[in-house]
Amino acid sequence: MMQILSVLLFAATAAVARCATVRDASEIPASTTQYWITQPVDHFGGSSGKTWQQQYLVNATYYRPGGPIFVSTPGESPISAKYTDGSHFTTLAQRTNGLLVTVEHRFFGASNPMPDLSGASLQFLTIENVLADFAALVKAAKQAPATIFPIPVAANSRVIFGGGSYAGNVAAWMRAKYPQLVLGAWASSAIVYGRLQNYQFDQSFGRHLEALGCAQAFAQAVREVDSVLLSKNAASLASLQARFGIPALSPSDSAGLLSGLTTAYSMAPVSTTADYVDSNVCLHFRNASSTPMDSYVAAVRAAVQQAGMTQQQLVQMGNSSLGINNYALGQVGRVWYYMGCSWFGNWQIAPPLGAGLSRYRSQLVDMAYFQTNCQKKFGSQIPVPVDVAAYNRKWFNALSGVSNVYYTGGSLDIWRDSTVSPSYGDILPPAHGSAIVVIDGATHVQDLSLNSPSDLASVQRARSTGDALVSQWLSM
Repeated sequence: MMQILSVLLFAATAAVARCATVRDASEIPASTTQYWITQPVDHFGGSSGKTWQQQYLVNATYYRPGGPIFVSTPGESPISAKYTDGSHFTTLAQRTNGLLVTVEHRFFGASNPMPDLSGASLQFLTIENVLADFAALVKAAKQAPATIFPIPVAANSRVIFGGGSYAGNVAAWMRAKYPQLVLGAWASSAIVYGRLQNYQFDQSFGRHLEALGCAQAFAQAVREVDSVLLSKNAASLASLQARFGIPALSPSDSAGLLSGLTTAYSMAPVSTTADYVDSNVCLHFRNASSTPMDSYVAAVRAAVQQAGMTQQQLVQMGNSSLGINNYALGQVGRVWYYMGCSWFGNWQIAPPLGAGLSRYRSQLVDMAYFQTNCQKKFGSQIPVPVDVAAYNRKWFNALSGVSNVYYTGGSLDIWRDSTVSPSYGDILPPAHGSAIVVIDGATHVQDLSLNSPSDLASVQRARSTGDALVSQWLSM
């Protein structure tokens, strides 16, 4: 294994070449310089010894001998220097003389273990392999840092792992599974609790609308849209699509597209000066001369215009069966869909009709809407439905009693009910050196952004709490 880890490739801009030795510690390479580590396709022997190259970036600007290493991953996105230069971990590195590393997740960006995204290739996308990738890099960084870093770094440095959203899962799992490698983890808005039928996602959006006073009108507009979508009247459907300015899709795909466009703002940070759900959704429902449907149309059209989306892009966003047989690399959505199909579900559906809950998306967005594509996209080996209960038994329960993990989440986070602190209270017992903080008025992963004068006071307090925990871990 160590022989494999020692075979490293480095790349600067577009050219890939072996890394030259840095002559002086003051010669700090740019944090956009690409580095590569050789990893097994399957850490557990299922790929006949095949290997691949995993990309990572390093910001060594603040490092001093003895400082910690802050490791992060963007999760389901390609890496970029914003993860080493533009997050709260950058601030922590400055304060602690630390070094920053961000590592690309397998099958995202340029880090591809296989030549395509077929179901046969994606079988190597398992949580075990993902964590083993990161553990291999951290182990090499501790035991042979000269093979990983472009400047001299102390051996056996302390490592803090961090991430937000799904990457927050990775951070917490790394501390749980590899405590001998990872001293502590900052898991912001970590979506660690799987739900097969995740209508709670929609209810979180509704709570935000309720706080802003437009939930009732929004839900009425959704009901009116459903009356058309369920009518099976082609002329009425075409008229509705023309009114919203969306392409001619099936009723269920039209419903999914409208839901996606209106909930998009719910992930944006709330600050002392802006709430994007208020300014981009509820604002349209405050027009006294408009009906709820008029307001819904205005909100959707404004979302399309603000994003600058073409009709073709809307088709790509809304057509759930698009690219069924397209196995080309670089499709973030396809890889994420596979993770939902085979790992954790979390299908964002409307609540069941008999649940007595308000609906903020069409009832056509149901389990069948999502799950029919799993086997079409990835083959009959994908079990339908995914065994979310088994996922939780293995991966959520693994977090119970784990020390030195800082969990954060916003009170308005649309993913809140899949975190360790859903709307009905914490679902993990307290552990030594760990903490759970719900950030009042915040949405998704707000605490990991750089400090700003417009930050909510609650966000600033959450960062301070995390900073104190990190100091505590480092002093152990």
